[in-house]
Amino acid sequence: MSGLLGARTCSSPGEASDLKYPLGTRLREPLTEARFQQLFGDEEQVQELPTEPVGPKLCRMWRRPASACSRPGAWRLLQARLPPLRWLPLYRWRAWLLGDAVAGVTVGVVHVPQGMAFALLTSVPPVFGLYTSFFPVLIYSLLGTGRHLSTGTFAVLSLMTGSAVERLVPEPLSRNLSGIEKEQLDAQRVGAAAAVAFGSGALMLGMFVLQLGVLSTFLSEPVVKALTSGAALHVLVSQLPSLLGLSLPRQIGCFSLFKTLAAVLTSLPRSSPAELTISALSLALLVPVKELNVRFRDRLPTPIPGEIVMVLLASVLCFTSSLDTKYNVQIVGLLPEGFPQPLLPSLAELPRILADSLPIALVTFAVSASLASMYADKYSYTIDPNQELLAHGVSNLISSFFSCFPNSASLATTSLLVDAGGNTQLAGLFSCIVVLLVLLWLGPFFYYLPKAVLACINISSMRQMFFQMQELPQLWHISRMDFAVWIVTWVAVVTLNVDLGLAVGVIFSMMTVVCRTQRVQCLALGLAEGTELYRPLRESHRLLQVPGLCILRYPTPLYFGTRGNFRRILEWHLGLGEGGKASPKPGNLPDTVAEPVRVVVLDFSGVTFADAAGAREVAQLASRCRDVGIHLLLAQCNASVLETLARAGVLDRVTPQQLFVSVQDAAAHALEKLVRGSSVWSGSQEVLH
Repeated sequence: MSGLLGARTCSSPGEASDLKYPLGTRLREPLTEARFQQLFGDEEQVQELPTEPVGPKLCRMWRRPASACSRPGAWRLLQARLPPLRWLPLYRWRAWLLGDAVAGVTVGVVHVPQGMAFALLTSVPPVFGLYTSFFPVLIYSLLGTGRHLSTGTFAVLSLMTGSAVERLVPEPLSRNLSGIEKEQLDAQRVGAAAAVAFGSGALMLGMFVLQLGVLSTFLSEPVVKALTSGAALHVLVSQLPSLLGLSLPRQIGCFSLFKTLAAVLTSLPRSSPAELTISALSLALLVPVKELNVRFRDRLPTPIPGEIVMVLLASVLCFTSSLDTKYNVQIVGLLPEGFPQPLLPSLAELPRILADSLPIALVTFAVSASLASMYADKYSYTIDPNQELLAHGVSNLISSFFSCFPNSASLATTSLLVDAGGNTQLAGLFSCIVVLLVLLWLGPFFYYLPKAVLACINISSMRQMFFQMQELPQLWHISRMDFAVWIVTWVAVVTLNVDLGLAVGVIFSMMTVVCRTQRVQCLALGLAEGTELYRPLRESHRLLQVPGLCILRYPTPLYFGTRGNFRRILEWHLGLGEGGKASPKPGNLPDTVAEPVRVVVLDFSGVTFADAAGAREVAQLASRCRDVGIHLLLAQCNASVLETLARAGVLDRVTPQQLFVSVQDAAAHALEKLVRGSSVWSGSQEVLH
């Protein structure tokens, strides 16, 4: 402390250059913001906070697109929008081609049964799941930046889309439809699903134009995992009628899971023994194979394709035993060969499906971006969130012309692609080749495939989502607030539905952030003896607190939600209650006010931003401090906060000599002020030394 006091001697003009050498033998004088800018800032930088005119700013914004019109700028823009132009010239053909081929074929083999299964979740014929496993994968391979991402059908999106389709095109109550009526109903549902894909794709393209890739941060990891885990339970319950051979109307809206369970339990005596047997045998094969693939992923050259094996066995069994005619087992039927004719979705449906397209677009982007980021971090490359918006937006928009339903990255197939040795987006092209072979030539082989097998594939593919609940104990240990977000989101998804559960999870997650900013404590700082370090007083009883000097650190943004807490804490610390009386003590604050405060230092290093309400609160504080004779000093204000304070008139009450670059500089200035004219100093000199 004595060294700190000795540094307060006035410097001669010739010693001003020592300020540039803080590691020199002589201690420097306190640095204000203005003095720091004078010594270390740009020469053309003025002392006042600059306010840039609107004209030059607009000219610079127009200049950016103009720079892209040059040949190098156009080439950079093309490379950014077509990622293969960047990674294909650097492709290591000998090292990567075999891995991409094997991984692509493996994922393509899984895409075939999984696509047909997820089509049933979407309430459309199975062949449209194959279309959704082809066109979006092809488009993402050309536009996506996730090298290890596998796109296509996704159970959560299929479930959300199926609920929208059932609401837009409900099945007649009679349920006794002729063949023509059934085809008309399927055509209307396919059009509704394609319209939802068109709407979600258009929304993502709009987000790309506005560069809103940052919106993915609003869907935190607990929200996404709870959403997918809760949706997996919806998928399980929705597939129970198919497992049991029951023909039940699909329940939609709030509490649909419990309504479906009640309907299944009441109809249980009418279940089909044949389909129940097929379901039990299918699960008995699929579940162990999934476990083997997970446990021996390092030893197996490629994962065991349990789904395609089950599909082939069930098709052969149904054909040889005539299960469809003898026991009325529901089968897939004829898969049309080739591709559907391109058709623009009905734009008249867009206003009705907008409320469904928005959550689907958010889930698509959130799941895909989080998966892409996870594997990008693992394999040391970067992704562009805004380019991901473009890739998935174009993928959904264009594929809707071919009667595809909404698609995104899939948790199961992405993990499968990585385990099989995939390296780049080229694996998606090999996956498309497998699906193309089925669409053109191999479709008739799936004619006798029982739909109960597809329901079992849906359930077994939810394995990863169900096992996400195993992370809850670790999440409780790390952050109980995130644990609460997970539980609230999961309960909302299960009890209400996926759309409302997502909204509840996002709102609750953001509210926890707001509440945490409102519950922060303002830290009173003390000096560590023999150093210039100021630490919170509650961390140690050996820290020195100078009588008459109060140093406070406010570690949260200062905005309309925290201004009241900021005012109460400062009033208590400084004794600024009404009528000159001390304010009531806020909770969990140490008893640091021993005598009247003469100088207060506010450390704003933790204030990342301030709005108009917060800035006006600081202005009022400065006025009240001036009225009662307290010298107010501000330290470590960042540029944006300082600009907001200036616009709110704080700098009319606080001079530039009261703004300091660090707490140490502000405290040193405060000590000088106490030494020069304070009666408090004479009674506390021994404490300081």
